[in-house]
Amino acid sequence: MTPVEPWRFTVLGYQAGIAQPLFLGLVLVGVLLGLLALTLSLRRRSRVRAVLHERHAERFTPGISVWRPATQGSLYGLGLALFGFALAQPQCGTKSELTKRRGIDVVVALDASKSMLARDVQPSRLERAKLELTTLLDELKGDRVGLVVFAGDAFIQSPLTSDYSAVKLFLRAVDPEVMPQGGTNVGAALRLAHQVLENADRGSKERVVVLLSDGEDLVGDVGEATDALKEAGVQVLAVGVGSEAGEPIPVYDRRGEFVDYKKDSAGDTVITRLDRAGLTAIAEATGGAFFFQPRGVAMSQVVERIDQMQKSELESRVTVRYDERFQSFAIPGLVLLVLGMMLLPSTRRRSSP
Repeated sequence: MTPVEPWRFTVLGYQAGIAQPLFLGLVLVGVLLGLLALTLSLRRRSRVRAVLHERHAERFTPGISVWRPATQGSLYGLGLALFGFALAQPQCGTKSELTKRRGIDVVVALDASKSMLARDVQPSRLERAKLELTTLLDELKGDRVGLVVFAGDAFIQSPLTSDYSAVKLFLRAVDPEVMPQGGTNVGAALRLAHQVLENADRGSKERVVVLLSDGEDLVGDVGEATDALKEAGVQVLAVGVGSEAGEPIPVYDRRGEFVDYKKDSAGDTVITRLDRAGLTAIAEATGGAFFFQPRGVAMSQVVERIDQMQKSELESRVTVRYDERFQSFAIPGLVLLVLGMMLLPSTRRRSSP
């Protein structure tokens, strides 16, 4: 269910608001309960008057009060209304606070080449990589994340941001079938990731590139890219996706249905394998590490590594906080409910001996 936006308004020159407007429904319920109690009491009084004269009513119905039930119901109704208003979190007045966000800058380089369609890990290498990245986004706190997608070439899918929901949205659009150039150009991806980090506003002291790939079919100058990252103090944390046993690459038609396996120029089926050695060499060249979990999620180890790094102040902003006033309504509401429980709807006179 989509959350309801807070209500904001001005009262006598003061900024005010209702943080949880849905709870105002309890106010309406409380008012209706009070009116119902009053209506039933008046009807009860009318029925008594219809049968007995008013001066005989007390004699023949001793201890039966007409107004006590109305008063009790009104106390319950008003108490519930005040509690409902308190739960709606009324706010009045504001104060400014300086909020600082600390973390590191992380650029994820995601392999979207055709070899990532192999299904030696379920449901596919690419979907497993997306799962790994989602785990990373769920675990990070305060860090900025950017997303670079690559195959034969690389491009920025998402700039550095602390809005993890936006990164997840960009992640869904990654598809090897729409990549403009085939292959696996890890060097281009690393150079572009380096560029994103260098151009970051108020960049962090420690920076990381998380490489998600099967590492196979490397083209481009990887050595030049890793040298530049090492010189800039950027670690590459490589996460291997796939198996070393090998798997054919499925080919799909426009409707997404399986057609055949990819063939080479000689007509033989292409077998793709995880290049553990290549990914390990890239990571170690920058002072990073290689991570691989054939039956689990390796990203949890990456998160632990990131948590150990020195956090920097990435941004500071002035936020406006509203003063909460729910206590002014919750306490009177509790008092009225207690009074309602103490008030008996009728009293019985003790008969004289």
